[in-house]
Amino acid sequence: MDRLLIEGGRPLAGELRISGAKNSALPILAATLLSEEKIIVANVPHLHDVTTMIELLACLGVEVTIDEKMNVEVHGGTCTGVRAPYDLVKTMRASFNVLGPLLARYGRAEVSLPGGCAIGPRPVDQHLKGLKAMGAEIDIRDGYVVASSNGRLSGARILMDITTVGGTENLMSAATLARGTTVLENAAREPEVVDLAECLIRMGARIRGHGTDTIVVDGVDALHGCEYRVMPDRVETGTYLIAAAATGGRVKVKATRPDTLDSVLIKLTEAGAELRQGADWIELDMQGRRPRAVDVRTAPYPGFPTDMQAQFLALNAIAEGTSRVTETIFENRFMHVQEINRLGANIKLEGNITAVIEGVPKLKAAPVMATDLRASFSLVVAGLVAEGTTLVDRIYHIDRGYECIEEKLSALGARVQRLTGRR
Repeated sequence: MDRLLIEGGRPLAGELRISGAKNSALPILAATLLSEEKIIVANVPHLHDVTTMIELLACLGVEVTIDEKMNVEVHGGTCTGVRAPYDLVKTMRASFNVLGPLLARYGRAEVSLPGGCAIGPRPVDQHLKGLKAMGAEIDIRDGYVVASSNGRLSGARILMDITTVGGTENLMSAATLARGTTVLENAAREPEVVDLAECLIRMGARIRGHGTDTIVVDGVDALHGCEYRVMPDRVETGTYLIAAAATGGRVKVKATRPDTLDSVLIKLTEAGAELRQGADWIELDMQGRRPRAVDVRTAPYPGFPTDMQAQFLALNAIAEGTSRVTETIFENRFMHVQEINRLGANIKLEGNITAVIEGVPKLKAAPVMATDLRASFSLVVAGLVAEGTTLVDRIYHIDRGYECIEEKLSALGARVQRLTGRR
């Protein structure tokens, strides 16, 4: 099992190119099942989760080819199966996004209940409620969602009880081939949802309202092929900016989307960072200063992203002052706290939704263990700040969501090394 060795105490400095967004690429790859024609998806990050989605498409009989630039060519017309097996879906929650496209196009789907990071319950009831409203028959058998429809799905007004990104994506995809109009209310507004909608529109779907809490989809008879470029990864962008701020460094991230990061950039400014930005770049400079403590409360977009809560908590651990970080999206998303405290942080939990962080002047290296994808990088941030050499175990979590982490950190002057094989 791979581990990451980090020699801390060095400010990050330099330029970095941001990868394509994992959280866009996965639902877009799932949506290629909606068309019989060739679809080319560009700017796809080289990540374990992307590999899993491609394996899932192949398991369904779909022909997929990938070139040296990670452009993924999908021939949805070669699909021969509608069963997404447990062995693949259990490792990545986004695999569940094939349910809507399979059901919409083939009238049947068998998809294992999803897995992914252990960050609290994330039920799929809103997905199933919406598909039932569109005329699907849903049954749960032996851990699988077995869905069928008598002909095409039908448009419906669907009011989601909670705002769910995955649910919005699955239902929006399914609605593109439904008969009539579907209205999704209390829809997720995340940029990745908008990116999926734009790809579907490029495929011939009729969608409006994406980026608001009401999305309207007029069903069409068929979708065609297209080429589409995945948006830059806002979570990766924010993560490296936070890491630079924590180390007192100066970095410029390129090929990104500043307009998707307002809430994070505001918090970094409050922490003392000097920020400059252009249409596709952001420059952060801490001028060697220790960050100031900043309160954070996660919320659905455009609020502060839950996927950057752990990283900002690590920054607060060495900031001047006391801060509170409140998690409102997922339960059990403070598993990184105990590990960061091993490095000398002073973090106390109030229940399972709020962490109170009293900033300390410095952290000291210690062995730590990653628990989920985003929490993993919070340990990297803490290790970059800590005096001495920190060993981060179980970094396969990081490989699910961050491309070439050691190469990118090294390009910013960090001293990191991946250790492979048995200990």
